[in-house]
Amino acid sequence: MSTGILRKGVVMKKAAIVSILFVLIAGCTSSLDPVRTANRRNLLKLSVGMTKEQAIATMGHKSGGGSDGEPTVNSPYKSEILQGKDKTFEVLYYYTDVKNAIYIANPATIPDDELTPLIFDNGKLIGWGADFLEDIKKDKIGDR
Repeated sequence: MSTGILRKGVVMKKAAIVSILFVLIAGCTSSLDPVRTANRRNLLKLSVGMTKEQAIATMGHKSGGGSDGEPTVNSPYKSEILQGKDKTFEVLYYYTDVKNAIYIANPATIPDDELTPLIFDNGKLIGWGADFLEDIKKDKIGDR
């Protein structure tokens, strides 16, 4: 056999392996990926002092999921009110991370560690992120 034929065979095997990998990777994508990506990108556009309406407009209303065992994700995904000793905070949670791509719960839900909280005081954005929320809970909410 000539080296030209051997090289062609090696190249074809590599091309086949790469093609298979692309198919496998494409099969692992989720309908939640665009929501997560958009929300992460939009976090970069936030600034402290925005009104709640401005922050919601900045984050957008991307939604997805709801099929093949995936949870339905709206933006924001959920909200809560935190009542402190002398303050009330509103928290909006956006889906931004993936820790487990397989959701087994029925109905499927996104765990808190895959969400980024936006924290508002009197309708103004005062910060975001899990660490910021924990600081607020320690400093302003305290033991109830």
